[in-house]
Amino acid sequence: MPVQGGCCGEPTARRGRIAYGRAVRWERFFQDLENQLAAEWDAKRAALDSESERLRIAGLALRDRLRALVGTDPVAFELVDGSRHEAAIAAVGADWIAGRPPAAGVLIVPLAAVRLIGASEPELLRSARASTGPDLLAARVTLGFALRDLARRRVPATLGLRGGRTATGTLDRVGADHLDLAVHALDAPRRPAEVVGFRLVPLASLAWLRVDADASPVLT
Repeated sequence: MPVQGGCCGEPTARRGRIAYGRAVRWERFFQDLENQLAAEWDAKRAALDSESERLRIAGLALRDRLRALVGTDPVAFELVDGSRHEAAIAAVGADWIAGRPPAAGVLIVPLAAVRLIGASEPELLRSARASTGPDLLAARVTLGFALRDLARRRVPATLGLRGGRTATGTLDRVGADHLDLAVHALDAPRRPAEVVGFRLVPLASLAWLRVDADASPVLT
């Protein structure tokens, strides 16, 4: 029996299949366009985010990275005098770092004396995400200000100098760019009979300072 068709003798079922097939192809075409457009937008957003992140990191200073490490695991400091110290960063001032060594005490390091800082990869990544927001009050405290507090408290300290020498004693006074050190043994009080000499130490020659007795308020 002949198949019934429409005009021109084309079978009705065949025309329906062709129309459906064309509709499906057009739907896929429009869907492909939407997918391509979405992919381009995603690529543009990723490029903008990447550029924004590069600009943000370009604005980070070492102090920003160190502030993000306050209160984390200890890091390793290699200083200009060749010494190595391990300490958990406790405070970051305008031009210095205070840390807590594994043993009791306080380590103060001028930022200019830092040669290398060793930390774990997670901590480094964390510090790279640091915010460059307003500094805390402690971040505006200078090295001289912190050392003047130690002089006021009359606590004995060990000084490491850039040339590799060390000296122990009490900070008598701290000027704008130098300090006066009364040299004596750490286990002896600062009394005239115990003092064996005096040293005028430029702050620029200081590589590190360690206070064995934890008495500095810069960490509170």
